[in-house]
Amino acid sequence: MTKSFIMNYLKTLKPIITVVFISFLISCAGGGNKPKQAASTTAAEPKSATVEVNQEAQKLLKYLETSGDYVNSRSFPSLIKASAVLKELDGKIKIIDLRSKEEYAKGHIKGAVNVEFEKIPDYFTNVIKPFELDKIIMVCSSGQVSSYATSLLRLMGYGNVYALRWGMSGWNKDFAKETWLKVVSDKYEGKLELTENGRAPSTDFPQMNSGKSTGEEIMAARFNSLFAAGYADAFITADKVFGQPQGYYTINFERKDKYDAGHIPGAIRYKTNGTLGIVSEMKSIPTNRDVAVYCGTGHNSAFVAAYLRLFGYNAKAVLYGNNAFMHSKMLQDKKLLSWLPFTDNEIESFTYVKN
Repeated sequence: MTKSFIMNYLKTLKPIITVVFISFLISCAGGGNKPKQAASTTAAEPKSATVEVNQEAQKLLKYLETSGDYVNSRSFPSLIKASAVLKELDGKIKIIDLRSKEEYAKGHIKGAVNVEFEKIPDYFTNVIKPFELDKIIMVCSSGQVSSYATSLLRLMGYGNVYALRWGMSGWNKDFAKETWLKVVSDKYEGKLELTENGRAPSTDFPQMNSGKSTGEEIMAARFNSLFAAGYADAFITADKVFGQPQGYYTINFERKDKYDAGHIPGAIRYKTNGTLGIVSEMKSIPTNRDVAVYCGTGHNSAFVAAYLRLFGYNAKAVLYGNNAFMHSKMLQDKKLLSWLPFTDNEIESFTYVKN
């Protein structure tokens, strides 16, 4: 074998060796695997993420968004204190008392009219001229039924409606001793959970089947049907939820630090300003389960339950919120977590009338 033959042979191998060496370097750097990783990540995404929202829900979402997106505005929830109402009693306001005739007769705010919950749509359409008033104040015993009604009315476009915080319980102690002062409790503090729970898989919104073709028509139909159905099914007690926590998809509508301090077993936290009207968030709320929503006082959760029920979810606000099961803890951590426990400090001594 001659020297010239060997030199020619090595020249032939050089390009091959170079290619093999470069390939080895790329392989070690991981560059050759990147396309495969991207492909496997895409394949691992859950199929539920591609679930589409039904047409009626889409139309209602769009209508609410274009009409002001109330649930994501600074006005949500629309609550007013008793002291603010007192200052405006002689102004252009209307106070609507949703309590029973018997409760109304025992005592009500001067000038308040007693209207049955089911008759509110007709009252707003045929009895008063809502937009000629500065404020319309909805009143009940505890502030939660009025919050539920106010949420629906605001979503319907009545932007001057407010719920009286704490209801008549905040107006005078004569009413508070029959409601709020009776229900505050710490009986489930020992059963609070600290574990963070995950959400359910994405699914379509409920099928409302209103038969209407536009968002405005769907809104009106749902609004009227919810008032016609009354409010009894829109609320649930803490006893029922704690008694069978696995029977509900429980939503904690609070800040994360409050959730982390202790929540109802199985509860999932949803952001107070990042859930309603946001498709990706609402898709994780099951349509085949009762949904229990709670907050600190029951006011905010009543607003939330109204919105969810508008879309067909079987949502129920937990009466009196955390006050009904962890009142002592709320008092203890009031400054640290900005809790709002109901105490005598929330009760005014304003006069009322009887008839």
